[in-house]
Amino acid sequence: KEEKIKASLTAEEKHPSFRIMKTLKEDLKLKDMPRHIECFDNSNFQGTNPVSACVVFRDAKPSKKDYRIFNVRTVEGPDDFATMEEVIYRRYKRMLDEGQELPQLVIVDGGKGQLSSAVNSLKKLELYGKIPIVGIAKKLEEIYYPEDSLPLYINKKSESLKLIQRMRDEAHRFGITRHRARRSKSSITSELTQIK
Repeated sequence: KEEKIKASLTAEEKHPSFRIMKTLKEDLKLKDMPRHIECFDNSNFQGTNPVSACVVFRDAKPSKKDYRIFNVRTVEGPDDFATMEEVIYRRYKRMLDEGQELPQLVIVDGGKGQLSSAVNSLKKLELYGKIPIVGIAKKLEEIYYPEDSLPLYINKKSESLKLIQRMRDEAHRFGITRHRARRSKSSITSELTQIK
């Protein structure tokens, strides 16, 4: 029976990335196959030079040409929630304005606070309920849904949790790299301006 099922699968369905996306769809109870996923992470150093990274995965693989860095404009000091609200709004407002295809899943690094901030922006853009969004909290790798105080725990060995962790770590790496570059650029500028 298993051999018959395997034989009836298309080449795409046999691919490991398809299996991972299918598992993620089932684990997160998504309506659509998450072929296009975006993950956000904020970086700042003691509140200076805050940036937010957005990494994009297509068919469970990084699409580096689609990665984006946001220099935070409206937030003073280290405010993770306000930063998340700003960048989510800017990202999807632009995608709507340009008629770009929206992702099938958005992941924010952080727990309930970051998630509710991101949800506020989706509501302003009338996208809430149209794009599935979850938050991943670092300590216990809990997955949070909007308007649900109880987190989801995905099996630690699950391919879908590994994909979410990989995206979160990639967003963190990308954000930190850009943040360091921005910080060193601003420190060089301030040193030069002090020379008479």
